[in-house]
Amino acid sequence: MSRSFSEREKENIRKSLQDACKQSWVQYGYKKTSVDELCMHAGISKGAFYLFYESKETLFCEVLCSIQNQIREAALMAMEEHRDKYGVAKALKCMYREYDKYNFLYNSNHMDFTVLMNKLSKEQAEKIRESDSMSQQLFLSRPYLKLRVEPDMAMSVLYSLIMNIKNKDILPYNHMETFDFMVDHLIDGLYE
Repeated sequence: MSRSFSEREKENIRKSLQDACKQSWVQYGYKKTSVDELCMHAGISKGAFYLFYESKETLFCEVLCSIQNQIREAALMAMEEHRDKYGVAKALKCMYREYDKYNFLYNSNHMDFTVLMNKLSKEQAEKIRESDSMSQQLFLSRPYLKLRVEPDMAMSVLYSLIMNIKNKDILPYNHMETFDFMVDHLIDGLYE
């Protein structure tokens, strides 16, 4: 007979599973993260896991979209606080620091991420693509921003800046300061 959980317990277990997923994904990757380990961290049985998530992939998809949403909200807040190109610079710096915490956000070309994407349902994969697209539009769709370059060029430059995080371990200088310097010097060329 399965045990029923109170609403508060359900909320705490979901949060615990999500936290364990983030931690394990950063440390071991998707493939090496097991449902058993996630359950042990959350203090539930493997059978109980499936009361919360239909699959390991469902949890990973939820975690990825949740983090992307948190980053997007923090970036939007920075941009609304400073409704000009300097707000964009602040938002980019905020995003970069979040990406630094979660290596799975920028290792999308890694085989581990490909395996996850191949196991997702069409709906889950689309949810991730939509979340990515919403993040890109953040820097283009603000009425108080005027680009100096074509939108595709701006997005390519911004994406290249953020993805420079992949090189953080080989840079001869602090990668955060390097990123901030690049943003501060490129922002005037992208926005009026």
